[in-house]
Amino acid sequence: MKKMLVLYSTVDGQTLKIINAIEKTIANDYHCEVMSIEECQHIDMAIFDKVIIGASVRYGHLNKKLYKFVAAHKAELEAKDNAFFCVNLTARKAEKNTPETNAYMQAFLEKSNWVPKQQAVFAGALLYSKYNWWQTLIIQLIMKITGGSTDKTKDIEFTDWDKVTAFAKQL
Repeated sequence: MKKMLVLYSTVDGQTLKIINAIEKTIANDYHCEVMSIEECQHIDMAIFDKVIIGASVRYGHLNKKLYKFVAAHKAELEAKDNAFFCVNLTARKAEKNTPETNAYMQAFLEKSNWVPKQQAVFAGALLYSKYNWWQTLIIQLIMKITGGSTDKTKDIEFTDWDKVTAFAKQL
């Protein structure tokens, strides 16, 4: 069976939830080794047939360790079948939920200087119940500016699971 390295960067767990859904979809075709980008800065990618990376945006930024990993392993990534997806709340809007129309994906591509062979953008989740008072205030401000929910009594999952499954099947 083929081996896939599945890396993720998440803050509140939505990206890992998406990774788990992808892993479940492709379980018959790949043995997946799933790990956080935090724990895999030094890894031998030669043993993997494919690499997929998923990362979430928080306060407008992707994890700095993601960029370090891509810079350190760019040649290895480019030599393999690979994929990258970005998770952010901006993608809840139809006009901002593709790699071509999502500002965070475009910023990642430019800053990382890596063009993944497969790309996707998924909407994340607005999880007020997990935020402290300061995070709640900041996220409410961002949501007010961008036309999102400011009701801190409700968590909202925006992820389109059919889109996640379709992406996984393309892998």
